[in-house]
Amino acid sequence: MMRSLRPLGLLAAAAALAGCNPDRLVISNPNSPTVAAAGADPLALQLQATGLLRQLRNGRGSFVTSTGRFGREAYIYTPQEGRNTSAYLIGISGQNRLDPAGFAVENWGTQYGNLRDIFNFKNTVNSSTVLTAEQKNAALGFARTLEGLELLYVISTRDTLGAVVEIKQDASDLAPFVSRDSVYKYILGTLDAASTNLAAGGAAFPFTLHGGFTGFNTPATFRQFNRAIAARAAAYYATAGGGTTAWQQAISALGASFLNTGAASRADLDRGPAHVYSTASGDANNPLNAATNTDLYAHMSYQTDVQNKANGQPDDRFTAKIGARPARNAPQGLGVVSSLGFNLYPTTATSLPIVRNEELLLLRAEALLATGDRAGAVAIIDQIRAASGGLPASGLTSASSTDAILTELLYNKRYSLALEGHRWIDMRRYGRLNQLPLDITSGTNAHFVARVQPIPQSECLVRVGKTGALAGPGC
Repeated sequence: MMRSLRPLGLLAAAAALAGCNPDRLVISNPNSPTVAAAGADPLALQLQATGLLRQLRNGRGSFVTSTGRFGREAYIYTPQEGRNTSAYLIGISGQNRLDPAGFAVENWGTQYGNLRDIFNFKNTVNSSTVLTAEQKNAALGFARTLEGLELLYVISTRDTLGAVVEIKQDASDLAPFVSRDSVYKYILGTLDAASTNLAAGGAAFPFTLHGGFTGFNTPATFRQFNRAIAARAAAYYATAGGGTTAWQQAISALGASFLNTGAASRADLDRGPAHVYSTASGDANNPLNAATNTDLYAHMSYQTDVQNKANGQPDDRFTAKIGARPARNAPQGLGVVSSLGFNLYPTTATSLPIVRNEELLLLRAEALLATGDRAGAVAIIDQIRAASGGLPASGLTSASSTDAILTELLYNKRYSLALEGHRWIDMRRYGRLNQLPLDITSGTNAHFVARVQPIPQSECLVRVGKTGALAGPGC
């Protein structure tokens, strides 16, 4: 909710933890920190940066599981909580819409909470009396990259409802909603500004990034991550009205990212920044792990739709990512039986990717197809089929129809990026939500495919009595 008060919330909490650290904060009053005081203390900046990454991680699990259910990738079959199924697949019974006061309103509060702290972080950097110009650029490039990514999570789930992009100095002031088009333009502009900052950011950040950013922990290499997120954002915008110009932006961003067009091994395909987890006290477990998250099931269509290799065995991606699990159904007849689970994240400490080279390759195939290079798109599709799936060539050529190539491309995105938060968004982007399966088609528990997540009722309530953009189109 945009009115939550978080003046320097992460810093205040982190200050208490720093009491056990020999490198103590030197803020005069850590219980009531100010931007000026934080800007004069390098340790404060480290704590804030760590907090931003932690909050980014906090939103990742719910983003994947909510979009996974909407996109018919996954179920969460909690034995005594049917709303983990009904809130996403049925919504308000008989109305084919989701409940704005129900379960399916994630990917909002967590993201805007972090956007408030990113705003505070940027203020700290700009007011710093100890950072050099290069260090300020590096820190601002880091923050703006996270800002663009958090807003991308918001707009990719709300789509035509638009979103709020402005964070006001006074957190109690309402900021207006803006259109989907404006949100994407803001995201791309923010990511481009971050790229410029990072290019002028010198050799090192004035803080340390966690191990999930190994290989992407300097301004120059983090900029490659920034360009990867910009490519995803530009591709999303291209199919939401940005057209050829946005596709060209995606191609340009991919060229400056960590894209490896010659990727042939699993390590090549998996390269990219990730969220890290551990069993250490005070840290978090991977929320999608197969060891303890026994309620997370795979949609049975993964098995029925899989293509086979030349030897008749299933696509390697299916074999590696999907496995047998004791059959379970949702309570109260809200779902259908599944006997498949996910093997993607086997332990509580398995990392969860933010973006991988395999996605970048598939984004490039999308962009090439959209800009008329069918042969280039097919070449990448066949590369992914072989390197990731162990499949023979698709049989497509430059003479194949755009629709046929897109169908094959979306198959490969589905299995290559399973349970990474893409399927529902991709099917909506290409007008194919009607191709997602409906497991129950009649009666009070009939399923439907939601097009967008609702704006949370709590957000709408603070806008009661407002008009125009302040009221919000989704309220």
